[in-house]
Formats: sequence, structure tokens, C-alpha cells
Amino acid sequence: MLSTQSQAKLIFERRSLVSAGLILVLLGLLLARFVWLQVIQHDSYWDKAEDNRIALVPVPAARGVIFSREGEVLADNTPAYNLEITPAQTESIDQTLDVIEQIIEISPKDKRRFRQLLKESRSLDSLPLKVRLSDEEVARISANRYRLPGVEIKARLYRSYPHASLMAHVVGYIGRISKSEKRQLEDRDDSLNYAGSTHVGKTGLERSYQHQLHGQTGFDRVEVTAGGRISRELERIAPSAGMNLHLSLSVGLQQVASEAFGERRGALVAIEPSSGDVLAFVSRPDFDPNLFIDGIDPQSWNGLNQDPDLPLLNRALRGTYPPGSTYKPFVALAALQSGKRNPGQHYRDPGYFELGGHRFRDSRPEGHGSVDLKKSIVVSSDTYYYQLAHEMGPDLIADYVRQWGFGEPTRIDLEGEASGVLPTTKWKLKRFKQRWLPGESPSIGIGQGYNAFTILQLAVATAGLANHGKVMKPRLVRRMVDPSNAKDQRIEPEVLHETAVNPAHLELVIAAMQDVNLMGTAQSVFARSGYSSAGKTGTSQVIGIKQNERYDAKRIAERHRDHSLYVAFAPVEAPRIALAVIVENGGFGAQAAAPIARKVLDHHLLSQRGQR
Repeated sequence: MLSTQSQAKLIFERRSLVSAGLILVLLGLLLARFVWLQVIQHDSYWDKAEDNRIALVPVPAARGVIFSREGEVLADNTPAYNLEITPAQTESIDQTLDVIEQIIEISPKDKRRFRQLLKESRSLDSLPLKVRLSDEEVARISANRYRLPGVEIKARLYRSYPHASLMAHVVGYIGRISKSEKRQLEDRDDSLNYAGSTHVGKTGLERSYQHQLHGQTGFDRVEVTAGGRISRELERIAPSAGMNLHLSLSVGLQQVASEAFGERRGALVAIEPSSGDVLAFVSRPDFDPNLFIDGIDPQSWNGLNQDPDLPLLNRALRGTYPPGSTYKPFVALAALQSGKRNPGQHYRDPGYFELGGHRFRDSRPEGHGSVDLKKSIVVSSDTYYYQLAHEMGPDLIADYVRQWGFGEPTRIDLEGEASGVLPTTKWKLKRFKQRWLPGESPSIGIGQGYNAFTILQLAVATAGLANHGKVMKPRLVRRMVDPSNAKDQRIEPEVLHETAVNPAHLELVIAAMQDVNLMGTAQSVFARSGYSSAGKTGTSQVIGIKQNERYDAKRIAERHRDHSLYVAFAPVEAPRIALAVIVENGGFGAQAAAPIARKVLDHHLLSQRGQR
């Protein structure tokens, strides 16, 4: 038997062997792990380490500038100083804010906005606390920089609209990115291009051309510490400025048109017939887009939003109105093209059209006597068109006038365009679940009833008449220029509709419209104009008048009075401009709308600024 000492020695040796074996196994595992991490997975973990050490800080691009037809700046970028905080570089946001408030005043609105940005941004993002610092505020912050780690004064570009309200409904404005807009941008394929962006286009061309104006965001590649602070800049990928837009709009013409309205509500669109260039685009009243850039204050917003004159409504693009008698030339062409009328046919106008015991009254109680198609336009005989529309019906009229652009978007390069209503039997059945009644047809012949079109549509159609039946797509942006290389991208004119109208029919209607200005309803307005013109006055009802009553504007509330409309183009022999204008509740077309048109035509055709 082994002695107790020998047994103890044997046990020790066995335990030593087991321990040594375990140590060798553990060392082997550690070595294998080391080889796995340092050799096999080296590249992968090196990239991850670099990602943790290297960060990309976005550098916003300068937004593209918008120019008028003459080269005047309509939307620009002006430099200003911001007070910005990078959260990762501060020890405490709250302490930093306390120190700043000891130096300069920070409004509750600024603090709320900053807190919201803080929730939505990364710690390395530079977040604006106060924008557009005064010189005194810049000096105070600069003198106290040693107390403010993570706080910087940064030069930024801010959008400005030099012409203020004049172009508000066309150029539009930019504003801070909303939550819903941020989600939409994050879903885009180029979402990285919006990193660090704070503003986007909200309305007008600023919205429609947002991605062209935005440019290409740049990035600073920086090295950061374990605490998230930037230690050094490694590389800069410079931003590329957005495209500059050159518009078809004339500032001078826009100014004349806008001022011609005075305090009245309405809209005007003027177009170059051959190209579709929009020369003027007015909606009155208007507003100052500069109010919206940094976020409009509640008082100003309530003032605009609660104004009964609706200054935020783009009347030229979204307002729909019965066209009144300005529709008659197009109905006349439909009658000629469809064979329902020929130029030599005469009809007696007794001052009314009777159907089913109801009298549809003419604006002239005694009527116009014997009327042919040309005279029906010159004297604006309602009775003639009551009877004509009754014979044709809504569907046949729609088949022919649709080709002039009525009842469908013009596809202008502005978002939010209204389509209007070109009534048909199918439309009424779908809209009201009711069949068309015979008594509903006469009124559509004089541009009343269910007819509802935008002033833009009316201008496009009138330009089509002037352009011998070729309807051009309205164009606001003529070209886009890349400021980095001056590369010019031209937007070519585009045909919207080829009407295939009989030239003889078109010539007859245009001759009638020319006589409207020479001897008809607009004679007094266009006397001694110095150029040839063709036009048509119109008056559209806002409220219905009972059969045994007469319209008396003095006894009706101002907002219930008739709208005043007018369409025209000039010169007749080689048209350079076509337009449509409405003055809401302005009464007879020749009284309110036509004089505005005369001022616009005079400026464009007789002023040197109207020359190319």
C-alpha cells in the first residue's frame, strides 16, 4: 500500500496535468479567437472602427436663384449669421442655454424650435438656436466664446424675395421642413442629399422645382472622439449650388397688371400665344412671402388666414368661375365645326328664349333683332346662345370646346392646378347621381350653369385662338442654368392641343372679336388704342335672379354682385400677347375687367419694356 505521502503526490501530479491541459485549451481558444479577429475579420472590424471614429457632417448647398424674363432677381439668397449648437460638443445643453441667455436674449419661440430640432437630429448636427443675429449679438457671443464649448456663430444663406408680394403666387416661398415632409424626403432614393436641410419649397415654383433648386449637399469628413466631439476635419466634399431658374414672367408687366386691380379681388394671366410663355400671372389680393421663411408669427398667420378676401388663395391657378360671355366664341366655333350653324344663318332675338314655360332672359330686354353668328358675338346676344346650347346639348359642346383646354389641367409647371368643370351628361350623373335636364342646357351656352374654369384655362384657350388653333402648354420656366458650369437647359415650347379648326370658321370668330373692341361691348375701352385687338367681354352671375326680377347691383351685397371678365389678344395680324382677366364682383365686363386688360396690352405693345 502506498504511503499517505505518495498518494498525495500522485493526486497533485494528476491535478497539475489536468490544469495544464485546461490552460493549453484556453490558450488555444484565445489564439484561435485572436487569429479570427485580427486576420480573418480584420477588414470588417477595421471598417466598423473607422465608422465609429469617422463621421460625415452635411454642408447645405446654396439654393438656386430665380430670375424674371428681364433678368431681375425674384428669389435670392442673402447671408446672415446664426447662433448654432452642436450637442455632442457641449457638456450640458441646459447649462449652455443658461449661459447664452445671460449674454443675449433668446425668445421662447427660438427655444421651442431648438428643442424640437434636438429631438429630431443627430448629436453631431449643428442646430440653430437663434437666426439672423444682429452685429451687437455677434460681438457679445464672440467675446464669450471661451464659456461656450459647442457653440458657434455660422454664416448661412437665407431666402429672400426682393419683390415681396408682387410674385408671391408664382414664385411661392420656402419654409421649415415639417414632420410629414421629412418622412417623405427620407423615403426618396436621394434622401442623403437632404441631410442637414432645414427648408423646402412650400408653394409656387419653389415647391414645383424643389429638387432642381435644392442643389447637391456636401459633406465634411471629420474624426470624432469617444465622447462624440470633432477632433479634426479629414476631407471636404464641396456642395453644388442648385439650378438657377429663368422665367417667362415680365416684372414690368406683372407690376402694371397688379396695380391695375387696386384693392379689388381678381386674377389675370397673360400668355405669348406662339410659345406658351406666361408673361404675367396675377392673383389679388396677395401676401408677402418673406413672412414664411423662418416661420410666420401667429398674429400674421391669423391675419392672412382669416382675411375674407383670401389673400393666400391663388385665384389664377385654383379659383374656378363661370366664364360668362367670354365662352361664346368657343361655343360659336363648336356650332360651326359641328354643322349646327353656318355663317349666313339669322335668328330672331326677341330678348328671351322660352323653354317649357320658362323664359331665359337676355341682358337686353328688347333683344337684338335679327342676329347671325358674327353679330351674336359682337353684341353678346344671350338669346342666340340659349337656343344654340339647347339644340347642341352639353355633350356636343364639350366635345368641341375640350380641345381648347377647358375642363382639364393646362399642365403648367405649378403644382395644385384646378381642373375646372366642363359639364356633360356623364359628369352630372357621376357627380350628383342625376340625369341631365333639358332646362340645364341653355345656360351653359352663355358660360353659366355648371361651367367653372380657371382664369389660366381661359387665357390658354384665348392664346390658342390667337395661335390659329394651336394651343400651347403654358410655360413659366424657360430655362435652367447650372451655376457651377453655366450649362443651359432650355425648356422647349410644347403643344397642348392641335384643334384642327376650319381656318374660315376661326377667321370669322376672330373678326367678330375684333369688332367687339371696335364697335361692340368693349368699344369705349379700346378707342384710340394704336394697335389692333380682338376681345370678348363677359359677366358671370354669382347668385340667381328670379324670373320676374331684374338685376340691380346697388341693391345686392358687394360679394353677391356679378363677376367681370374679359379675354383678348393683340395685335390681331401677329399676336404677341393673349390674356384673360376677372374682377370678382366687378359687374359688367367692359366696366372693370376690360380696362385692366387695356393697361396690360398698352404696356406690353407700346412700352419699350414690352419689346423683346
